[in-house]
Amino acid sequence: MIRVTVWNEFRHERHSPAVAAIYPDGIHEAIARPLRAAGFSVRTATLDEPEHGLTDQVLADTDVLIWWGHTAHHEVADTAVDRVQARVLAGMGLVVLHSGHFSKVFKRLMGTSCDLKWREAGERERIWVVEPGHPIAEGLGDYFEIAEEEMYGERFDVPPPEALVFISWFQGGEVFRSGCCYTRGAGRIFYFRPGHETHPTYHHPQVQRVIVNAVRWAAPTPGVTLAYGHRPQPLERLR
Repeated sequence: MIRVTVWNEFRHERHSPAVAAIYPDGIHEAIARPLRAAGFSVRTATLDEPEHGLTDQVLADTDVLIWWGHTAHHEVADTAVDRVQARVLAGMGLVVLHSGHFSKVFKRLMGTSCDLKWREAGERERIWVVEPGHPIAEGLGDYFEIAEEEMYGERFDVPPPEALVFISWFQGGEVFRSGCCYTRGAGRIFYFRPGHETHPTYHHPQVQRVIVNAVRWAAPTPGVTLAYGHRPQPLERLR
């Protein structure tokens, strides 16, 4: 069974009645429910828990970490970022959602500013599947639409994705690389764009399907380990 930890700041839902009306149990629980229904073992963690809920033991028991953050990226301790980075390099999957593009974790792993253009206008987003054979796109068709979302526009300052699964088009005319796959060390990383807190995006069936598919794709491959360092004994006899 794939073990998933859903991490969320859990600040907007406690301070904004509008967000609380959409996500009364927190964005993390809205993300977690369809994952549990898909048969995964799911726990949640939030910013204000001790060690942000990301202790060594929690991360050791996590196959895929899902990250949602927005207003408090700067409050995440570097020690927690170090632990997450080390686990990703060792094989843990990481799914970064929406404004998590500015998280310390994602910027550390990308090595770039991860900046972009944005606008809050509640406009329609059409998400095109541009890699239909990719496992994350399974069951989605050519595209799906979200009635109201925040706009993200290019240029998105990230390294070229190893696979680009989705491109978003917005009602205002912008486009955005909204489904980007990477590997770092033995770990797989997927960035998925939708999820502004003032819209019910994580109740959207296709958005939920993408996240379920992404967890399956990002989960570690059993038996894969990376070895480095001095090798005094050659495989073949040296002359």
